[in-house]
Amino acid sequence: MKVRPRINRWTISRRNLIFDSSIKSSLVQPHFVVKGENIDQEIKTMPGISRQSVDVLIKTISSDMDLGIKSHMLFAVIDSHDKDANATIASMDDMHLQEAVRKLKDEFGDEIVILTDVCLCTATNHGHCGIIDHNHRIDNDLTIEELCKIAISHAKAGADYVSASDMMDGRIKSIRNALEENGYTSTGIMSYSVKYASSFYGPFRDAADSSPDFGDRNSHQMDFRSGYEEAIMESLEDQKEGADILMIKPAIAYLDVVRKVKDRVHRPVAIYNVSGEYSMLMNSFNEDSRGNAIVEILNSFRRAGADIIVSYHSREVFAKNLLG
Repeated sequence: MKVRPRINRWTISRRNLIFDSSIKSSLVQPHFVVKGENIDQEIKTMPGISRQSVDVLIKTISSDMDLGIKSHMLFAVIDSHDKDANATIASMDDMHLQEAVRKLKDEFGDEIVILTDVCLCTATNHGHCGIIDHNHRIDNDLTIEELCKIAISHAKAGADYVSASDMMDGRIKSIRNALEENGYTSTGIMSYSVKYASSFYGPFRDAADSSPDFGDRNSHQMDFRSGYEEAIMESLEDQKEGADILMIKPAIAYLDVVRKVKDRVHRPVAIYNVSGEYSMLMNSFNEDSRGNAIVEILNSFRRAGADIIVSYHSREVFAKNLLG
């Protein structure tokens, strides 16, 4: 598998995200993108976070950029009538997420780092992360074909990193090959290498309307009872297949896993401070005391070995200058 170390060095913003020693430079702010205009709908289970149409999102990210937040992760929220069994809309070039990427890149160029979520769950009418066969099981290889289409569409729009969050076997190799074959040799892959079947995703699934209609995700997301060996194996395999960044998710309950993985891999390690963790903190502390808790948690992520921190707290960190 071809490895392109230059991908993580391609722009100054990518270099600052990955290699700068400060926690602030490592932060990534997530966003939820919806179809339409003038939409700014706060997510009740995630105080301070909203679903936004592209026009509003551009203004929000522009304000974030002024604060100093240079890295942003985009998730598509798709209307139910636009969903189907194969997540067809997710790879369409005129989809609202792709539109947002194009406009953000036109506005900010290499000053911004855009990471896009690559999965089927938000666009399937059954809510699962892949193509369902006649036994109501996910067909791994058919799913990979769709993931590659989505990744190429995001790369074409201008995404810096396509973020494969599906946990299908072998998808990193296939996405890397697809990017190479289509000439997107500077587009990076962030692999959700170690993604547990966790209870901490609840608010996100409400926000993205991505809860499965039946069953669960235990067949592809990792069992939280599994040991370090599986986490290390998954990470090393994704590294071998061509991932540029390796993600561990959730964060707070898995800092020991972050440390173990970081000690074994040679690619940057990211950690996702997920929606349930965010909501617990937002609902447990008042605004005056919350800042100290956020700083404490972020330092624990860095100490465990995280090079990149995806967190809904990022905006508050910059707005209140919590890290100095």
